[in-house]
Amino acid sequence: MGLRPHHDGRSPYNFDLNGRSVLDIGGGPVSLLLKCTNVKQAMVADPCDYPQWVKLRYNEAKILYRRISGEEIDFTNYDEVWLYNVLQHTQDPEKIIRNAQRAGRVIRIFEWIETSINEGHPHSFTEAQFNDWLGGEGKVETLNGQANGWGKCYYGIFQT
Repeated sequence: MGLRPHHDGRSPYNFDLNGRSVLDIGGGPVSLLLKCTNVKQAMVADPCDYPQWVKLRYNEAKILYRRISGEEIDFTNYDEVWLYNVLQHTQDPEKIIRNAQRAGRVIRIFEWIETSINEGHPHSFTEAQFNDWLGGEGKVETLNGQANGWGKCYYGIFQT
């Protein structure tokens, strides 16, 4: 997704956002925002009702949490919107991308493509679909390592 890790003195796996605001759509209980420093404003928008400790952890990290689906998002004025490994779990992925385009000036995306469909993953995407929806060309790679996952992925940074 183009984020550059930095060492904050405790962990080398943090990301300096240089004062940007970020909306993480579908970030779940362990959003990448928890690993970010120098954040102007951060929000996780996810339709799941997580345990209270998840909400408290976000609150402690000064990350807003809203229980809302990506299809319902009407937020605006974010510097960035992040979508990673979420769209194959949704009802209307194209609508979520449209909402993300209205919500922020930049979209950072990482999604698996050409996957099998099942109850928890009702969609399988192609590179052409994402390129069309995002109005640009992303990158495609096949990952073959346990640390980085297995399969074909699509990723990129898109101006809205």
